[in-house]
Amino acid sequence: MATTFVESLVVGRVIGDVVDLFVPTVTMTVNYGLKHVNNGCDVKPSMAVNPPTLIISGNISDFYTLVMTDPDAPSPSEPKMRELIHWLVINIPGG
Repeated sequence: MATTFVESLVVGRVIGDVVDLFVPTVTMTVNYGLKHVNNGCDVKPSMAVNPPTLIISGNISDFYTLVMTDPDAPSPSEPKMRELIHWLVINIPGG
């Protein structure tokens, strides 16, 4: 699973353009309502009216930061607004 996760970030040029190569140490599940989203999924504005539900593995005593970013906004062919931060949440407890 970790290999697939990292591969999709390399293909999408997130690793290299936004962050350096890394090895995931926790897993995260993101759902907008009933729709599960993965790296590279398009999220329509109508789906994102409400914040997603997040489940982050890890120790309950650890806290995480979530950054939802668009590294090539508004489109990959014309990334004039890069890097657009859509959402930032800090102090998310693990577990």
